[in-house]
Amino acid sequence: MLYEKGNIQVRELEEHDKTILTSWLVNPCVLEYYEGRDNPFDLQKVTEVFFQNKDQTSMCMVQLNHRDIGYIQFYPLDEEDYKQYGYSNEKVFGMDQFIGEVDYWNKGIGTLLVTSMVEFLIQEKDADCIIMDPHIQNVRALRCYEKCGFKKVKMLPKHELHEGNYRDCWLIEYRRTDSERYSK
Repeated sequence: MLYEKGNIQVRELEEHDKTILTSWLVNPCVLEYYEGRDNPFDLQKVTEVFFQNKDQTSMCMVQLNHRDIGYIQFYPLDEEDYKQYGYSNEKVFGMDQFIGEVDYWNKGIGTLLVTSMVEFLIQEKDADCIIMDPHIQNVRALRCYEKCGFKKVKMLPKHELHEGNYRDCWLIEYRRTDSERYSK
C-alpha cells in the first residue's frame, strides 16, 4: 500500500489489474476525458502503456474501502517538462487520474483522492509544486481540482491530441504552503 487516507487507498499497480484497467478504458464515459473515445484500450495496449513503461511514473490503483475504483499516476517532471512549463529550481511533480467506476462519479471521491495524493507528494516526496493539464472543457474535473487548492496558471493552446483534434488545456498547479513545508 502506497498510502491510506480515510476510506481511500492507493497502491502500486499489480499484474492482475490489467483486466479492470481494460474494462475502464473501453468505456466511452471514461474515455471522453482520458485518452479519447476513439482510442479504446485492449489488454495488449494496457500491458504496453501501464506495465512496460520504463520512465519514472508511479502508476497506482485507487481503492475506496478496498474496492478498485480508479487509477492515479504521479511523476517528477523531466528536463523537457521543466522547460515547457517554465519551472526551475524546485521539485515539481505531475499527476493524472481517473475514476473508472462511473457509479462513483459526482460523490466527492475525486476531491478526496486528489487532496490525499497532494498531501502524499508533499509529505513523502517533498514536492514544492504539483501540476496537471486538464482539457479546458472538462469543467467537472476543473471544479474538483480548484476545490483541492489548484490554481490555473496558463492556458496551453492545442496542447493535446484528443479525439482527432488538438485540445486546449489549462496548466494548473498546487503550491506547497509554508505551513505544509514545516509540518513534516
